Amino acid sequence: MDYFNYSRRQSSVVQIGNKQLGGNNPILIQSMANVSTLDTNACVEQAIRIIDAGADYVRFTAQGIREAENLGVIRQELTRRGYTNPLVADIHFNPKAADAAAQVVEKVRINPGNYVDSKIFNIREYSDEEYNAGIAKIRERFIPFLHLCKEHNTAIRLGINHGSLSDRIMSRYGDTPEGMVASCMEFLRICREENFHNVAISIKASNTVVMVQTVRLLVKTMDAEGMAYPLHLGVTEAGDGEDGRIKSAVGIGTLLHDGIGDTIRVSLSEEPEAEVPVARKLAEYVQKRAGAPSVEGTVAPGFDKIKPARRKSRIVEGIGGEGIPVVVSDRSNGLSFEFNPEAKPDYVYVGAVDPDSLPYNIKFIVDAHRWKEKENVFPYFVASNAAEMHNYNASIKFIRLTYADLNEEMLAILKNDPSAVVILSSHHANGLGAQRAFMHKLMASGCDVPVILHREYKETDVETLQIKSSADLGALILDGFCDGIMLINQDGNVLVTDNCMFGILQATRVRISKTEFISCPGCGRTLYNLQTTIAKVKKATSHLKGLKIGIMGCIVNGPGEMADADYGYVGAGVGRISLYKGKVCVQKNIPENEAVERLVELIKENGDWKN
Repeated sequence: MDYFNYSRRQSSVVQIGNKQLGGNNPILIQSMANVSTLDTNACVEQAIRIIDAGADYVRFTAQGIREAENLGVIRQELTRRGYTNPLVADIHFNPKAADAAAQVVEKVRINPGNYVDSKIFNIREYSDEEYNAGIAKIRERFIPFLHLCKEHNTAIRLGINHGSLSDRIMSRYGDTPEGMVASCMEFLRICREENFHNVAISIKASNTVVMVQTVRLLVKTMDAEGMAYPLHLGVTEAGDGEDGRIKSAVGIGTLLHDGIGDTIRVSLSEEPEAEVPVARKLAEYVQKRAGAPSVEGTVAPGFDKIKPARRKSRIVEGIGGEGIPVVVSDRSNGLSFEFNPEAKPDYVYVGAVDPDSLPYNIKFIVDAHRWKEKENVFPYFVASNAAEMHNYNASIKFIRLTYADLNEEMLAILKNDPSAVVILSSHHANGLGAQRAFMHKLMASGCDVPVILHREYKETDVETLQIKSSADLGALILDGFCDGIMLINQDGNVLVTDNCMFGILQATRVRISKTEFISCPGCGRTLYNLQTTIAKVKKATSHLKGLKIGIMGCIVNGPGEMADADYGYVGAGVGRISLYKGKVCVQKNIPENEAVERLVELIKENGDWKN
């Protein structure tokens, strides 16, 4: 795969009913039902809405044999009504349910973390003999399942999730990318030994950094063993609204830009059919890079593509170094100084404006020819007037550049002016590749100038802006290339654009500006109204900047998959909720109508409440 130019990874082809996954086939889009799998009519109606929205196939939870067998009834009714799209059974903790599902639907997802091995958060030392005995136990149960899938032409997905690794894997690797990859490879090696290749893989996390690093590590590991199985991408528990779209686009979009990914699901805490157009927009946008002119770039020595470290840059008035990335808002098309208190930019670019007309309490960037030596006013240069920078006595000199501008003369200017800060732009059809090439040329030349990432769009639709900018900027930030961001949307509201910038920084874990909600999309196991509950929890806790709160539909994966959360709200049964502090359940089976208030009390008791 080409780091600078889009080139899709060549995966093997998996047959899923009447759809082919991988190879040169289109990237498939999916969603998951959130109604009870025993409610045949509700499942059929929801599946039709999902398919009509553009999904290629639909997943259902099957927590037991009854649910798995009822998928056959759902399959028959959908076919009768003219919907032949493949159905997928989602299995946890129940190999017998997987066996039943394999006989009636086109694909079965199992979780290696709980298919055979225990998952009771009991971490202990395993001897090599005990560890290998665990693998033998997997073989004993998994091989008959593969034979059943062969008999019925059923595909499988190995779905590994951060936070739901088995105790055996956790004991040796911890909850790490290496652990998730090891869990996956144990099952893949058995598949290969049994000559079963109708298999896809997913490795997911709610933490975009972990998710991207782990998938990259998996691809490297498979390549080393001669495997090319197709990959399903997703960010678990991404949430809803703006946060859910940005977080999903950062994680999925970064990997799609790498050429990785054959099917995707955007997991939103909304109606399942709402996920489909988001996923479709994301996949189509990234693939447009395929026809772009090639970018010639060279990866800098020592750069780790799997786990990139933050690029080392000098500090210029708080920009760069180990500091949090700054946010620059463009108000040059209309001098509005209205700001969202939770998304207030650090600098405001106003173009060719007289600094004497500007408020004194905001840091402004003005075009160099209008600059005056005043507090909180900084000049803005472009490549054509870069040679004049040394004539300006400013503590920060912003200079907007593209990859084409970065010649030896420009490198000398950037190295020799300690007050220079680059605003890295691109008008190339492959903007990501050009910006990556710029950063690697800086590193290779030993230039430590701070860099603010700049992208410009013309979107009237907010969702499209969120998807495109998150995929583009997210990929660069996760590569370690961010001392700040500057996002412009010529046809949009500047406050929305500001919110988007802060959302991207939060989703990439480089700047936290608000409460983070880790909420699942719900499925047939969820026994309360997830969307209403999320709204209530957000209303009560959205001011708790930096806190991570998990809102999970059920106990099956809730405690594990909200691995990053400080507090958790998890469904425990009809009308019952359990509350968590970290991974520890501290209040069990409390009435649902008291749960939000009790969550607030729990946060206060632990000293994390702010008024």
